[in-house]
Amino acid sequence: MMICDYCGKKGAKLRHITRSYGKGAGLLVIENVPVVSCPDCGQSYLTAETLHEIERIKRHRRSIATQRTVPVVKFALAG
Repeated sequence: MMICDYCGKKGAKLRHITRSYGKGAGLLVIENVPVVSCPDCGQSYLTAETLHEIERIKRHRRSIATQRTVPVVKFALAG
């Protein structure tokens, strides 16, 4: 069991999410980013190790990223 860095209680869990950085032609999507989530206090956060790896990925994006077509839709309430 992980201990939450915010409240100090046991029970924090690791989950994986997709994060996007930038916009337009500079958009970078990183999949499978580990996030610590605490069910007790409700906080979710990235560890220092994860943040360092995200920065490394961003620096080397041209050599490690694969290109994909992404559909985009603007949100609008119907009615």
